[in-house]
Amino acid sequence: MRLDYLTIFPDYLAPLTLSLPGKAVSGGLIEVHVHDLRRWTHDRHRTVDDTPYGGGAGMVMKPEPFGEAFDELAIDGATIVVPTPSGRPLTQALARELATRERLVFCCGRYEGIDQRVLDHAAERGELIEVSLGDYVLNGGEVAALAVTEAVVRLLPGFMGNAESLTEESHEAGLLEYPSYTKPAVWRDREVPPVLLSGDHGAIARWRRQQSLDRTAARRPDLLHGAQAAGEWVIASAVPADAPELLTLQLACWVTEALVNDDLSIPPLHEGLADVEASVRDWDVYVVRVAGRLVGSVRGRVVDDEPTVWEIGRLMAAPDLRGRGLGRVLLEHIERAAPPTVQRFRLFTGLHSEANLRRYKRAGYRVVATHDGPSGPVVLEKPQRRAPRT
Repeated sequence: MRLDYLTIFPDYLAPLTLSLPGKAVSGGLIEVHVHDLRRWTHDRHRTVDDTPYGGGAGMVMKPEPFGEAFDELAIDGATIVVPTPSGRPLTQALARELATRERLVFCCGRYEGIDQRVLDHAAERGELIEVSLGDYVLNGGEVAALAVTEAVVRLLPGFMGNAESLTEESHEAGLLEYPSYTKPAVWRDREVPPVLLSGDHGAIARWRRQQSLDRTAARRPDLLHGAQAAGEWVIASAVPADAPELLTLQLACWVTEALVNDDLSIPPLHEGLADVEASVRDWDVYVVRVAGRLVGSVRGRVVDDEPTVWEIGRLMAAPDLRGRGLGRVLLEHIERAAPPTVQRFRLFTGLHSEANLRRYKRAGYRVVATHDGPSGPVVLEKPQRRAPRT
């Protein structure tokens, strides 16, 4: 991954050379370039700001230096990250999303912000993502850029020495992390909880889970519902009685696909209850419920004229639960459900469904064909690598 930073305080970003990020740079995992925005100014004072049109307090960062920097750095196709209080909240889900990009270009604002035309121009040349650390204001974007960088690069394969540690941290399962302890067993009359010394790994796992739930309920109750969902997905085979809810979920999910692909003729949008009931009979369909509500589904079947191919379809997660790992869990489940004779997995997505394409490629799928039509679809396949079930 390549990381570029446009700032008027390059020294502020010196921590990028320290600790694990520094090791990632020296190891070639990430490539870091810090650029002084004043290099693209042409007056004797190296001016990067001016008074705002319409009046008001403060100064606004001028568009010209950014424009010249964009041209020289050839940002086309990159993801441009702009720290701003009005951006998307930085969450673990957003960090995971950014970790899939090949190049991030951070634009660090100061004063009253960056001329809006810079952001509009950036959005035309690449993917623009405005990010907020929280509901407060900083002096500039450098601190936020460092925070976003650390949240993102630690998710890159090979960055963490023990990759399993990533799965047990706060927000990975939607919960706050459980408390941790180390030696000695007693310190200033305070003892480590006995369960952690028991050697009973099942009891330890249950204790940690409960501690995470209790801590989340006390400190971040707003996370609790989604957190419990992410940590306790229960996947079950669908039954015909699930058909009405499956149809509702299908419409909610495929409207988004239709808008992305500018194609309202996508078949799932025009199916009725009888079609969904038939799919439950003809496919291996699995569903997930949270508090009684059907929130996810996926299906699979052996292709009639290709008995070694397992076709995966209708992988759906309720829009309000996206980013919590449900889609990944469903995909892994339907792959495991394939018969032992299967040698390849196959699935489809829309030609312009870029988020889906990135998600499937991360899971090991590769594009093998693209069909004609406004929405594609794009055909992706992945070889079956697990040992046959006995």
